[in-house]
Amino acid sequence: MNNYFNYFTEIEEHFQRRRGNILMLSTLDWALIETWKDAGIPLEAVLRGIDATFDHYEQRPSKARKINGLGFCAQEVLAAAEAMKEAAVGATPEPKPNKGFDPGEIAAFLRRNASELERAMLPSRPGVTPQAVALGTAQTLTDLASHVESKGVESLEDLERRLTVIEEKLFAVLLAAIPDDEIVAVRAQADRELAAYRAKMAASQIEQLRKQFVQKRLLEKYGVPRLSLFYM
Repeated sequence: MNNYFNYFTEIEEHFQRRRGNILMLSTLDWALIETWKDAGIPLEAVLRGIDATFDHYEQRPSKARKINGLGFCAQEVLAAAEAMKEAAVGATPEPKPNKGFDPGEIAAFLRRNASELERAMLPSRPGVTPQAVALGTAQTLTDLASHVESKGVESLEDLERRLTVIEEKLFAVLLAAIPDDEIVAVRAQADRELAAYRAKMAASQIEQLRKQFVQKRLLEKYGVPRLSLFYM
């Protein structure tokens, strides 16, 4: 993403501008943005896809059905990403400016997440102790914050990859400790919210979006912060 970590905010604000009012994004919307981010879809492609969706909507004679979620933009976003990829074939890439945050902002973000993990009250099962993993993760984040303050950030991409690995390990332990019935209930909620988009997305997209939805809901419930720099 070329060190550009305002991905979520830019998409949210652009969608709200095109819709014409402040519609709070749902958990499903945020999960969809995350699938785009994980797939490496450029911010520009997402914004183009949103514009194309609303442009087509505004040309319709009947506008009884509103565009109430980002899922309605999914096909146009993927089309825009594919068009950008084809246009880039054979082109000489232009150097991208570094739009990362300064070390102080990153260190503050890491310490804030460490504090939230220390306060989180997590479930447990025999042999599965997410609380201990959370505390160990908090210490790792604190150490990273000290390193960033003293030596700066050699590579935002490397730091982002490390934070992603840490988060994935923490979520895996948390998922193993959460009662099965609770996970089933969240998956059922995801399926209900995804029903309107099944005709607009491939099965693989639906499955990835369901996973992101479940992860986001469970992390929110137990007060576990997102560690990625995209959430700064």
